[in-house]
Amino acid sequence: MHLGTTLTRFLIDEQRKYPSATGDFTALISEIATAARVISREVNKAGLIDLLGYQGNVNVHGESVQKLDQFANDTFIRFLSHTGFLAGIASEEMENVYQIPDPYPKGKYIFLMDPLDGSSNIDVNISIGSIFAIYRRKSVGPQATMEDFLQKGREQVCAGYIIYGSSTMMVYTTGYGVHGFTLDPSIGVFLLSHENIKIPSRGAIYSINEGNEAAWAPEVRRYVELVKSNGKSARYVGSLVADFHRNLLKGGIFLYPADRKNKNGKLRLLYEASPLSFIVEQAAGKGTNGHQPILDIQPKALHQRVPLIIGSSEDVDEARFSGGV
Repeated sequence: MHLGTTLTRFLIDEQRKYPSATGDFTALISEIATAARVISREVNKAGLIDLLGYQGNVNVHGESVQKLDQFANDTFIRFLSHTGFLAGIASEEMENVYQIPDPYPKGKYIFLMDPLDGSSNIDVNISIGSIFAIYRRKSVGPQATMEDFLQKGREQVCAGYIIYGSSTMMVYTTGYGVHGFTLDPSIGVFLLSHENIKIPSRGAIYSINEGNEAAWAPEVRRYVELVKSNGKSARYVGSLVADFHRNLLKGGIFLYPADRKNKNGKLRLLYEASPLSFIVEQAAGKGTNGHQPILDIQPKALHQRVPLIIGSSEDVDEARFSGGV
């Protein structure tokens, strides 16, 4: 495929490889891209309109909700709920599952999302992003069930993220490689810019919040001292999508281990760890909680947290933590 190919053409050409394909999945990805363009537009003018700052509510995790968080959440629901491709939506920002309302038809897919990752960086113009995962529905009936959402990461049919930075870029995988599309704002179209992304097997970057060092387990301290002595450079901005995206392209490792403050880890399994682990594995990297692949974990709760170690395969292999503190 030629660089500069539109996302729509890329999706159609991929669909043609599967004669039994109905086109539903292709159309769903196109709608996700449309929602991403709308969010990108608002992010880029957030300082000029009343979209900065806190909304006044807290989400299910006890975190203050930024106005852009809510806007992104509502935008994805608005663009995806009417399509007929989904049976339900789960979001980091919502306590319960969003059931596709009548009279919209119910589809065969389930959509999970972190609608806007990096809330603490929204007001200071640092790259932020959206993360999503798509699964096939397991249940039958008028409403999606919890069984539909609590699937292992290996059962994902698609995972992706959109990063809103110096440019807006959409990266996704369907299990056949990882591809990146950059938004051309002059024509409002995502164009293929990074085909078949592969993460280097070892990188020169480590990304971890060293402000949490006092709460780390000794094995985490030892590992960080090791990578420092080996010459790795620290890069950490506090937006998971931004840190992950940099390491995906350049090589490196991102760590958010369990610690005394977050004994089960802090990042969400279904909305963050699983989709990014699916992407990194398709790019020849690895994602683990310290002792097993993220994609092999059986979710037990919608908002389950998990330690995350993700990035270049050789770097992740070196960082094997028990998860204890």
